Amino acid sequence: MKVLVVGANGQIGKHLVSFIQDSDSLEAKAMIRNQEQVSFFEKLGAETAVADLEEDIETIAKAAEGVDAVVFTAGSGPHTGKDKTILIDLDGAVKTIEAAKAAGVKRFIMISSFDTRREAIQAASSSFAPYVAAKHYADEWLKQTDLDYTIIHPGRLTNDKGTGQVEAAFEVERGEVPREDVAGVIVASLENETTIGKEFQVVSGTKPIKDAIHSI
Repeated sequence: MKVLVVGANGQIGKHLVSFIQDSDSLEAKAMIRNQEQVSFFEKLGAETAVADLEEDIETIAKAAEGVDAVVFTAGSGPHTGKDKTILIDLDGAVKTIEAAKAAGVKRFIMISSFDTRREAIQAASSSFAPYVAAKHYADEWLKQTDLDYTIIHPGRLTNDKGTGQVEAAFEVERGEVPREDVAGVIVASLENETTIGKEFQVVSGTKPIKDAIHSI
């Protein structure tokens, strides 16, 4: 299975491409914003596609040509304004969904926020609410398609080394999870068709990743 990783140069994305390239059943195509980022992925033996989420659907669809799955793990980041939150986390996600459809790609994995219910938007701080709202509507857009989707809601992300053990369910107690383990969860979800049509929260736990995902 060839997987287009959207947001490949991000912290989760880099772990994910590395894990995919180490897998016997998957291969990565890294979607990145500029040519200077290519060398990192070439060293991993991964194919690359240079495209920006602020470009049109056709440009993203071209990057998705020839792949079997798309993983959206891009984000505007905590230091940008509300405009980038709308353009990347909402519009960029929706354009990627539409690009996958245009390219004939059925499998789609969305990396979302921990809680994107409407109540979570109202409960969020004024600075965080736009991000939660963007993720809410991107998730809802995906759920209205006929794509074979999985939506992953990770807890508070850390740069700690992954443990390979998580807790995953439709609803879990709020907690932290290393970005490296989120990448592992994505790989396990790609390899497990029982995750299709499902969304789940994930935090650090005591179950090996494959077992935790299998029990979703």
